[in-house]
Amino acid sequence: MKYFLAAVDFSPVIAPILEVLNAILWPAIALVGAAGAIYCIVLGIKLAKSDEQNSREKAKKDLIGAIIGFVAIFVLIVALKVALPILQGWVQAQIA
Repeated sequence: MKYFLAAVDFSPVIAPILEVLNAILWPAIALVGAAGAIYCIVLGIKLAKSDEQNSREKAKKDLIGAIIGFVAIFVLIVALKVALPILQGWVQAQIA
């Protein structure tokens, strides 16, 4: 099976995918950063304006969840940006 895969050139398929990923990742980082910051600001204002204890606790939970989600998405996008050259090298090694 390995000899069959080595005879097939996957470069025409892989190259456009890698180009699209490289083109999308930096704008995705900027978009996630901007959207996350705006959403956290809105939730912070909601927390500051809440009068009742129940609404304050709900706003606090929402803000903590948003920050955790924002950080997780941001870290995953940066990790993909860092791992992309490693993945590209691995695919090239599998083809050769």
